[in-house]
Amino acid sequence: MLISELKKVEVVKGFHGRFVHMENYTIGFWEVKAGSELPMHSHIHEQSTQVIEGEFEMTCNGTTKIYKPGMVLKIPSNVAHGGRALTDCKITDIFSPVREDYKF
Repeated sequence: MLISELKKVEVVKGFHGRFVHMENYTIGFWEVKAGSELPMHSHIHEQSTQVIEGEFEMTCNGTTKIYKPGMVLKIPSNVAHGGRALTDCKITDIFSPVREDYKF
């Protein structure tokens, strides 16, 4: 299956995601428009975030850093995080357990 064949959904303004759900985890493939903001939030899911293209400024647990291609951020369960796209971005997230709220 091609990623482009997965249904694309705008989850937050400017954040368009395509999702693969397995038994114990969810993979999110994001296309994010420059200037789009992800409000600070937390959830029960452990999350890894990898920037594939572009630059994304992320604040996690009170620390802000700019993430570029090849960089990975580990976000533990229930830790506050949020950010904004400095450029158009492609980002891949892995969530565990499954993001039931992302089953569109």
